[in-house]
Amino acid sequence: MVPPSPDDADAAVQALEPVLQPAGWALLNSLPPYREQDALRQGARLREAGYSAELVSAVMTQARLRAKAVDKFGEFASSMLFTPHGLEQATRLPVAAMHAERFQRAGISSVADLGCGIGGDAMVLAGLGLEVRAVDRDPLAVAVATMNLRPFPTATVNLGRAEGHDPTDTEAIWLDPGRRAPARGGTRRLHDPEEYEPPLSTVIDLARRLGRGDEFGPLGAKLGPGIDRDDLPAETEVQWLSFHGQVLEATAWFGPLARPGVTSSAVLIDRDGAHRLDHGPDATADPGSGPLGDHLYEPDGAVIRAGLIGRLAADLDAHTVDPTIAYLTGDRRIDTPFARGYSVRDVMPFGLKRLISYLREHHLGVLEIKKRGTAVEPDELRRKLRPRRFGNESATLILTRIAGEQAIVIASPHGSPSPPSPDPLP
Repeated sequence: MVPPSPDDADAAVQALEPVLQPAGWALLNSLPPYREQDALRQGARLREAGYSAELVSAVMTQARLRAKAVDKFGEFASSMLFTPHGLEQATRLPVAAMHAERFQRAGISSVADLGCGIGGDAMVLAGLGLEVRAVDRDPLAVAVATMNLRPFPTATVNLGRAEGHDPTDTEAIWLDPGRRAPARGGTRRLHDPEEYEPPLSTVIDLARRLGRGDEFGPLGAKLGPGIDRDDLPAETEVQWLSFHGQVLEATAWFGPLARPGVTSSAVLIDRDGAHRLDHGPDATADPGSGPLGDHLYEPDGAVIRAGLIGRLAADLDAHTVDPTIAYLTGDRRIDTPFARGYSVRDVMPFGLKRLISYLREHHLGVLEIKKRGTAVEPDELRRKLRPRRFGNESATLILTRIAGEQAIVIASPHGSPSPPSPDPLP
């Protein structure tokens, strides 16, 4: 987490203090489910009932954050405390469960959670029966995490920094380095891992100190998804995770937490569960480039970042449409959770007039517009096309390069109704 200045930290703790008292905690838990349209009236009723303005503000803020947190924490949100920044940075519960299970499978019994934030990962670790020593450098985060971990007798929370941690205190370490820095009007993302708090070099040093001899000890670290694989030791497993199409993190696993022979992997979580693609014999092989086939595949961002395009291409019997573009194509439809598939309807060189004529002729007024490898912006193109005037038929326009030339692929997502047979292009 981004540590506030001492004055800001004191003010934030003071603002939360009323909820930390028994009467404030009881009042918070007595409130009905939060509804934005009722918030002003609810606050007024509480003040009329004799509660102080400070307490009303504190409980209403927490009620609002609890409602927002349901997306990440489900039913557990109704008994937790939050800060706005802590909730934004917190690991989603299904993802935290995957982290914790890795420690459990390795036979770990105690974990130091350094940079614990509001305690999301620590809750799941403790819920699996592990002894957890949670640490954060932000006093407000420590206060919130202490409340969130109160149901878990094997968990403790302390104020501290990863840089001063003694790795012999526990069998393993979980780290969530701060990846944001204060900026005017908020925070900015840090892309250089040596700007993390703690920096990546400190993370690697902790893993070495936790191990024996030249071997790394059991350490996991949640890093930014833009991390370069080459920034980490070769024997480390780096796993990029995508949640419903959004790449959230790259987790580095050291020592016995890394699976033998797996240097890169991608995990996708969707409505059907979790799916994993590992580095294998064809993972880094050049998939080659060739002509556009009957089907086009858009690999998930986690697959791309993990460098597994070659592995996926082998699984799909596909190749790229251009050596520099991460679109795959083939003549067979093969459904996979690791890529979004499309049936190709037509392809044409990029040209606005020709495209407008095509859309009008085929009554295509409902468009999804995607791009890779082109400067054309989908929103700008949509404004120029004004597609609603052409009809109610739908299609996906994919703006890309094919064999070095700018092109537009007209396609239908796999699983959508089959479109009418197109007339030949003029």
